[in-house]
Amino acid sequence: MTNYFQRIFGRSPFQPLQKHIEACYRCAQLVVPLLEQVADGDWAQVTATQNEIAALEEEADEIKRDIRAHLPQGFFLPVARPDLLGLLNQQDAMANRAKDIAGLILGRKLRFPEQMRKTMTEFATVAVQACDQARTVIQELDELLDTGFGGSEATRVAAMISEVDLVERRCDELERIARAELFELEDGLKPVDVTFMYRIIDWIGDLADIAQMVGHRLELLLNR
Repeated sequence: MTNYFQRIFGRSPFQPLQKHIEACYRCAQLVVPLLEQVADGDWAQVTATQNEIAALEEEADEIKRDIRAHLPQGFFLPVARPDLLGLLNQQDAMANRAKDIAGLILGRKLRFPEQMRKTMTEFATVAVQACDQARTVIQELDELLDTGFGGSEATRVAAMISEVDLVERRCDELERIARAELFELEDGLKPVDVTFMYRIIDWIGDLADIAQMVGHRLELLLNR
């Protein structure tokens, strides 16, 4: 059983979780170039990027299914199985939301007004920064395991989680700016496009919210 455990998980059960968030983060990371390609009207490249996001989301799903299928039920786990699965599901939401954004933009050929280009790029960039910070936090899981989820390493990780919160708050500010800019311009746009533009703004904000929740999930492990 021990050899089987090592074959599936390597050094710890956290390595597949780390591999999973890498795939999820790569999905989110592509949202920024996607918006730039849309702003340039390069729909062929938008299609290519959407396909890349979809492939990465499927890769993340495969990793998720493998983790669920092979995660031990008993005393092998250093933390509660439901906690790990909850963290896994939260990470997975990052990839799913990136796929939603790309699919809706491409499906409706949705292009934000040029006046919003700078704000939307900055908004998406900060949302992805939150995802990157969450990914960095998850990469600390092995070190946390080595220290028994305590000591100076736990303190350092808690500070990193607080940084995710700060980035998420900056993202909230940019979301409000994006909404205000769209409100000023919406009379000159198709009403149905405006509806979906607000949805895209919501979903980009969701990326930062998801990153924050990943951090909070890990924070629960530190406090148990």
